[in-house]
Amino acid sequence: MAARSRQHLYAGPMQPKAPKAIFTRYAVAWGYLAVFVIVQVIYALLSSHDQAAVIGWASTSVHNLRHDPAGSLVASAFIAQASPAVWPALIALAMFGACQALGNWRAALVCAVGHVIGSVVSEGVVGYRVSHGVLPAADRYLIDIGPSYIVVSAAVVALLYGSWLARGAAALDLVILIVPGDIFAGLSHLYVAAVGHLTAMIVAAGFGSLLVWQMRRQRRRPEPPPFGEEPGPVLSAEQPG
Repeated sequence: MAARSRQHLYAGPMQPKAPKAIFTRYAVAWGYLAVFVIVQVIYALLSSHDQAAVIGWASTSVHNLRHDPAGSLVASAFIAQASPAVWPALIALAMFGACQALGNWRAALVCAVGHVIGSVVSEGVVGYRVSHGVLPAADRYLIDIGPSYIVVSAAVVALLYGSWLARGAAALDLVILIVPGDIFAGLSHLYVAAVGHLTAMIVAAGFGSLLVWQMRRQRRRPEPPPFGEEPGPVLSAEQPG
């Protein structure tokens, strides 16, 4: 009994993962990275006038969130106005770890929620301050664009729940964003980017933790027996026959 049980548990030496499996497991990371690079290439080929028009349309400003929220929220995640050559590496360091920790659809959901809530909260603060005369009316059109809310959301999840390699990559990502990237600059003055990054990270930590708890709960739940069969006793693989 024991030997037979061990044969069922051990299927032979570990085989390297096929390329298809690697792409499938990290499909969201690969997909987002590919679309981001394609959009950046197209953006770089535009004239300066057209680039300004694209940025004005894609920015998650107070004005755009009121008149075209879906378009601006989606488009802003794929256009980087500053340091475009660096962002693919920053995306990869965070997104692959998030997919490894949560799986594809959960990682995509956390990043999307972090991006949306980070944008809405930060611009909501601007809208409130403009309406109360603290900021000038022109601030309704501030440029707020880039993948950074998605990247910090993914990095937080990877740092909390990824493998040691994913955590190291996420930690490096956050150090780059926080120190030379200065993503929290002006937080005490409620600057848009600083508030948005902090909000996205808090949301990702909370929502990601909820999804991880749900995953672990599902794994602990015993599978029901096939229809028409009674559940039998559970035998350990090491139980002597």
